[in-house]
Amino acid sequence: MASGKPQEISEEKQFDERTLHIDRVARVVRGGRRFRFRALVVVGDHKGKVGIGIAKGADVTSAVNKANDVAKKNMISVAMYKDTLPHEVEAKVGGAFILIKPASAGTGLIAGGVVRSILEVAGISNALSKSLGSSNKTNVAYSTIEALNALTPAKNWVTYKNRKITKSKEVKA
Repeated sequence: MASGKPQEISEEKQFDERTLHIDRVARVVRGGRRFRFRALVVVGDHKGKVGIGIAKGADVTSAVNKANDVAKKNMISVAMYKDTLPHEVEAKVGGAFILIKPASAGTGLIAGGVVRSILEVAGISNALSKSLGSSNKTNVAYSTIEALNALTPAKNWVTYKNRKITKSKEVKA
């Protein structure tokens, strides 16, 4: 039983878990209101893997633990180039519109709140971002994940040297 504890501790230290937002939500019933807590959590390994999760619980700790489990199940791998992104990317979820651009070395993360936390946990250390539209933290988080998921690695780009040169017949009109 003692051998099970160190594995759990090392597994938890493998990921950086950050709580982005906690809400108190109410459900109205006949006797009044029932309060629960909703937690938005981001989990990452600083090596290009990141995931977000949202969950509700009777108290804050149970909501955060459930959200951590959801985030670990929904992890994505981010295409990175050195310590930044391979190209500019944008995404829209709900009313939140996110624009993320690569930056040169030494620039740091120029991003606000939720976007900054997600990029830090993913391991991106040089990037510029702008959040347009809604400031809803949940939608901004999902939009950031969608943007990071839309990145294509530089090796998959279709460039002149990667393109097969074929002669196409021109049709004369």
